[in-house]
Amino acid sequence: MSMDIDELTKKGKTLLEEGKFEDALSYFEQALALDQNNADLWNDKGVALRSLGRYQEALECFNKSLEIEPRDKEAS
Repeated sequence: MSMDIDELTKKGKTLLEEGKFEDALSYFEQALALDQNNADLWNDKGVALRSLGRYQEALECFNKSLEIEPRDKEAS
């Protein structure tokens, strides 16, 4: 039985909190395979990559997230 996006994201976030960044990244990538246009997922993947010290890749994810869903500069 395959997991849906919500389950994958939830599992990824849990792993992120536990410091299991590689595993978290894998779940976010699986979720992104199901929905390439999910800004929150790109952001989550970026956080996982940043936690792994993969800053260039993380930056690309954050940029992708912002392309999909530009955030209000005032709101940050």
